[in-house]
Amino acid sequence: MSTQEIINYERIAEAIKYIQLNFKNQPDLDEVAEKVNLSPFHFQRLFTDWAGISPKKFLQYLSLDYAKGILKEKQSTLFDTAFETGLSGTGRLHDLFINIEGMTPAEFKNGGKALEINYSFAESPFGNIIVASTAKGICHLAFADDREAAFDDLLLQFPNATYRQMVDMAQQNALFVFKKDWSELPSIKLHLKGTGFQLKVWEALLKIPMGGLNTYSDISQTIQMPTASRAVGSAIGANPVAFLIPCHRVIRSTGEFGQYHWGATRKTAMIGWEAAKVQEPFTMQ
Repeated sequence: MSTQEIINYERIAEAIKYIQLNFKNQPDLDEVAEKVNLSPFHFQRLFTDWAGISPKKFLQYLSLDYAKGILKEKQSTLFDTAFETGLSGTGRLHDLFINIEGMTPAEFKNGGKALEINYSFAESPFGNIIVASTAKGICHLAFADDREAAFDDLLLQFPNATYRQMVDMAQQNALFVFKKDWSELPSIKLHLKGTGFQLKVWEALLKIPMGGLNTYSDISQTIQMPTASRAVGSAIGANPVAFLIPCHRVIRSTGEFGQYHWGATRKTAMIGWEAAKVQEPFTMQ
């Protein structure tokens, strides 16, 4: 990112955090703009460029009433809206063409020995990311606020692998999910290191449609283990592929968004951004 893009990203993040903390008071445009040291006109334009909708509309998507409404509707309305407005294009929402392949027991246990892993850094609407892939698919995607620390985390996952910094086709396909148009997304394969239980939870997360939300209890029911909410939470927290496996769409049963490995503000931004894309598809042209 350029220096100005970083400044803009930080301002949007600060605005989202302020809206999240004060949504009950329904802060107006002037109030939020003042908090990020921008004129109302400049802030409105900057925010709309990022989210595709106005700050006022985005505020509605961050309210408890919105979250509770989505949970009550079980996502069907949002899914139908996305499909009927053509957002899915060929009939595929971005969660429906991601396939998971678990690593072999040997790959799982030996820290990726004999695996050749390509990795690169890229930009996303939610900050810099690191993405890594094997010959079989994406094995890691994480936010890289600190590049060195992000690479060290990747090394911890596969300490015995061979690494090469380069962009390959698997990574390019994965990065298309951050585009505004999901009509012609390529298929994405994930090659993941996880227990059978974790893989089952991650597969359940992929069934939550764009703009939809589930609770930990919902996921437990989906995998037919209704008393495993705590274990489900641990598996969600261990998700090695940020955003592609949408753990950010799991919230508390109260409707509150809750915490997130990559920061509560980032989770809030993702939820609002996706809701905007589904509910207001024609503002993105």
